[in-house]
Amino acid sequence: MTASIRMLLAALLSLAFAAPALAHPHVWVTMKSEVVYSPDGSVTGIRHAWSFDDMFSAFATQGLDSKEKGKFTREELSALAKVNIESLKEFDYFTYATADGVKAPMTDPLPDYWLDFTDQVLTLHFTLPFKTPVKAKELKADIYDPSIFVDFSFDKKAPVNLVGAPVGCKLDVALPREMTFAEGKKLSEIPADQPNTSMAWGAQFANKILVHCP
Repeated sequence: MTASIRMLLAALLSLAFAAPALAHPHVWVTMKSEVVYSPDGSVTGIRHAWSFDDMFSAFATQGLDSKEKGKFTREELSALAKVNIESLKEFDYFTYATADGVKAPMTDPLPDYWLDFTDQVLTLHFTLPFKTPVKAKELKADIYDPSIFVDFSFDKKAPVNLVGAPVGCKLDVALPREMTFAEGKKLSEIPADQPNTSMAWGAQFANKILVHCP
């Protein structure tokens, strides 16, 4: 990969995930997620598939080398996937979990993360392990960007699945509330060269995964 393309990718990710925002939101992500269990009933991690909006996808792949025009293999996207994952680390991968009301720390993604490019859309696949597998009657995971620079929404057809969950566990998904006109107006008034630090609203617009086990 040429130095110019590496510079483009660095600039792209700084726009997509850095705090100083050019607009709120500026990147849109559609999510499919899985809560992964081990045979002993512990939750080991959360597996994400994040599909970026078509504009971001086009910008991200601009100038990337590929054997077939307009198509990319996992290998051809591996450098971009690495940049994505490394850039998300600073923001805790926008995923915040609790087990029975207690914060459940998560670690860096497993090394099998990857990007695919289908129908002109980039999708980042990665698994966030819990630092220590947890057993909980009430597991909650909130996905959101505190600065509202990245807008997250669940896939309407298949938002979340449980993988290997004990019998009796029930899954629910809570969608964020609608932003009021006044909130949207205030958000739009933040200067382009300033981060969104005065409006700590991100958590109010979180997408929530809720799992109840007996």
